[in-house]
Amino acid sequence: MGDAGEIRLQIADDAGTRGEEADLDTSPPTAAPPPISARLRWWALVLVNIVFVLAGQSVATLLGRIYYDQGGGSLWMATLVQSCGTPIAIPLLLYFGRRRPRSTRVARPPLAKIAAIYAGLGILLAGDNLMYSYALLYLPLSTYSLVCATQLSFSAVFSHFINKDRFTALILNSVVLLTFSAALVGVNSGSDGTNSTVPPGKFAAGFVLTLSASAVFSLILSLNQLTFDKVLKSGTFYDVLEMQFWSNTAAAVVSVAGLFISGEWSSLGGEMHGYKKGAVSYGMTLAWTAISWQLTTMGMMGLVAAVSSLFSNVISTVGMPLSPVIAVIFLGDKMDGVKVLAMLIGLWGFASYIYQHYLDDAKIKKILAERSADDDEHDHTVKLTTD
Repeated sequence: MGDAGEIRLQIADDAGTRGEEADLDTSPPTAAPPPISARLRWWALVLVNIVFVLAGQSVATLLGRIYYDQGGGSLWMATLVQSCGTPIAIPLLLYFGRRRPRSTRVARPPLAKIAAIYAGLGILLAGDNLMYSYALLYLPLSTYSLVCATQLSFSAVFSHFINKDRFTALILNSVVLLTFSAALVGVNSGSDGTNSTVPPGKFAAGFVLTLSASAVFSLILSLNQLTFDKVLKSGTFYDVLEMQFWSNTAAAVVSVAGLFISGEWSSLGGEMHGYKKGAVSYGMTLAWTAISWQLTTMGMMGLVAAVSSLFSNVISTVGMPLSPVIAVIFLGDKMDGVKVLAMLIGLWGFASYIYQHYLDDAKIKKILAERSADDDEHDHTVKLTTD
């Protein structure tokens, strides 16, 4: 969880601190606390990724709903824009690729193995994006966002079985609360008043598709973390960019294929000219949706590499209250008492996980402080002995 990134820094810092004492100290080495500058750099990276996730996710979902409301109807185009923003990462890939010190580059797995992993992740991502496109078409944005909060529940389960993260009572409480929050929305379809263009009679399909997409996305995040830990054995910013670039490129290729196979490509010209806000607004909506989703993906994968897939989903869930509020203000969604209650229960579930994260972080800091005190006492004893 939150301590994972700091522990990685501790391991790197520990290597050069005891060379001069090797012949005097025969006790097992203990991890030294990471330097202040290293911890600040780690937290700065985490904060930047959090901003990318929260801002990108809110803007992308709002623009996705606006696309449908203003006359857009291509599900494969709505799917494509969720992964076609990969060119944004090319300058960063080139920059950080050149800056990587050769001494820090670990042995790479075979190219065929990496390509197969990225292609598999891309195919999963394309299918997941298509389910999200259907879900956002069938549900008002406020309802869609509340059901998407179940990602944290699925992520907790997948992280436990795939990434071996602990499944504590507080996390279980969080899973139960978020599931109950989604269930409240699911059994209250009559409260779905909105000014958005939502097809009638599609609430059940939209609800199931949102749940399914949330489960698949949580699985993808856990598989990303597994790839970083077991295959690449590295989680640098360059590795994050590389995985994000190639998996999203594979998803974009699948989406383009779907666009042509389905025949939707032939109606795009008429869709653009029939867009209520005009052709320029049509292009800008799609472009900014693609950019927003790309920043969101980059931020989420950065959090997976720096902390964990579960923490990445937690941060995504933080944006849950933002989208319903945005939907009420800009799209005229109805926010009745049931939705408010579902949102409050979801926030309670989120707070339950955050408190578990706080306890874990406090425990790690206590252990590090005790080790640091032991090291200081040992150094003092060694100095007295040599004197």
